[in-house]
Amino acid sequence: MPGDPDRICRLTLPADGPLLVRGPVEVTLDDGTVATSDRFVVAVCTCRRSRTYPWCDTSHRRRTRPARKADRP
Repeated sequence: MPGDPDRICRLTLPADGPLLVRGPVEVTLDDGTVATSDRFVVAVCTCRRSRTYPWCDTSHRRRTRPARKADRP
């Protein structure tokens, strides 16, 4: 892999969201099944709320965070 930029696997770790991987990718799940995607960039779910797991369907966006004590009246 060193010296070959076409073989570098690029990952992006956003603060609140899925793991973005430069595709195509192959993901091996806990049960041994393999999911593949040939997309240019693949969003891999990290919250496990996705109905299309292991791919992100933005389910993480529907969940609201509880108000902090400082924000409460």
